[in-house]
Amino acid sequence: MSLLYRNALTGPDDIADWVAEGPVDARRGDDGLLLSSGGGHDDHWTLWCPEVFGDRIRVTWEFSPREEPGLAMLFFGAAAAAGGGIFDPGLAPRSGAYPQYHSSDLRTLHVSYFRRRWEDERAFHTANLRKSPGFHLVAQGADPLPPVRDARGSFYRIELVHDAGRVQFSIDGLPLFQWDDDETTGPRAGAGRIGFRQMAPLTATYRNLEVHRL
Repeated sequence: MSLLYRNALTGPDDIADWVAEGPVDARRGDDGLLLSSGGGHDDHWTLWCPEVFGDRIRVTWEFSPREEPGLAMLFFGAAAAAGGGIFDPGLAPRSGAYPQYHSSDLRTLHVSYFRRRWEDERAFHTANLRKSPGFHLVAQGADPLPPVRDARGSFYRIELVHDAGRVQFSIDGLPLFQWDDDETTGPRAGAGRIGFRQMAPLTATYRNLEVHRL
């Protein structure tokens, strides 16, 4: 595998060329990039990496939840559903509201983990893979991440493999799900962008993002 992109995510300067949609509050923590919402309880956000990647990549990063409730997510393979990039003129405006991403004019896959925003998510922890447009829940696995009080500042290594029509997701080397896209929910997601998303009021620290070509 060859390295395509590396970002230590030590502070706001490391994401100066990323594109924020919604009120992202980025601060330098003692051990990484501390991300939260700069708005209210319902002001969620998405933060896009400036690079465009192919559809055979492995994405890894370290994640540490610091304040809950909330939810963390990664978009990948994000492109305009009709062709082209996610920042092309003519696409619907986006400000961090989830329907703008899952049922609009983007084609993307997105995995949600540390799902603690709603009471039912906190009662039964899962990691979910959805395909858009259409908000299709295509895969699900048990989420081993503990609550903030038990994590106690620990970092967890998250790995996402997008291998054309196959997606694999794991945390600390534990496989959570694998899914093969048979295109019954529409065309496969191909080359595109990756982006972090959080639902308020989650605060979490990120570091050591890497993207490798398979």
